[in-house]
Amino acid sequence: MSKVSNFVKEDISILIVEDETVLAIGMEYSLQNMGYNISGIESTAQNAIEHVRSKRPDIIIMDINLKGNVSGTSAAKQIWQYYKIPIIFLTSYSDEKTIKEAIVCEPYGYLLKPCKDDELNIAIQVAIYKHNYFFKNIKTFNKNENLIKLTNNIEFHKGKSLLYYKNKPIKLTGNETKLFEILCENLGETVSFERISSYIWRDSLYDLGKLRTLIYRVKQKIKDDLIQSVFEVGYKIEEI
Repeated sequence: MSKVSNFVKEDISILIVEDETVLAIGMEYSLQNMGYNISGIESTAQNAIEHVRSKRPDIIIMDINLKGNVSGTSAAKQIWQYYKIPIIFLTSYSDEKTIKEAIVCEPYGYLLKPCKDDELNIAIQVAIYKHNYFFKNIKTFNKNENLIKLTNNIEFHKGKSLLYYKNKPIKLTGNETKLFEILCENLGETVSFERISSYIWRDSLYDLGKLRTLIYRVKQKIKDDLIQSVFEVGYKIEEI
């Protein structure tokens, strides 16, 4: 997250995890009217995890009881552990047992159905503010062997898939994050255009123009020529 306050709603992508189709579509409509982008709608915990892995939404609104054998709380634990994406629970349950299970997941909010649009909007804004504030002010975030030093100012945390500039996280899109994942996994080596494209877009045929556009956006964002082009072969990040 890059802004602590006065964020632009259209820059915020929200994943809705809800197995009641009518409610999910209604929530999507309401959030779009508020000005937010919808990353997607998922009805199972496993699909939610896969969605987060591929698209990296900014915030998640999740029901606790979902279709399948995996609960919303189980999915939330995994998502928070690996991706540090803020989660707001929206559920019909207010019993002590459910609340305790939810608290363990470190949610940024807990709303009961039916929820008014104003309540949901406020919960989202508070969650984003708190999340931004936490990551803006943190000095050390799991500084261990998973943290790769790319330059004197830029680091990438493999376990969390987070990029830092002077200890502050840089907001990346899902595809930008996957780009750093594959390049950092092969630090110092040239990764071919085909391999990068396949990893990011899962396409058998790669679009070099699309890949170059992604690289350009990343360079503009980090203001550094960290990612080097190897003529007619691929891209790499040098070891330091």
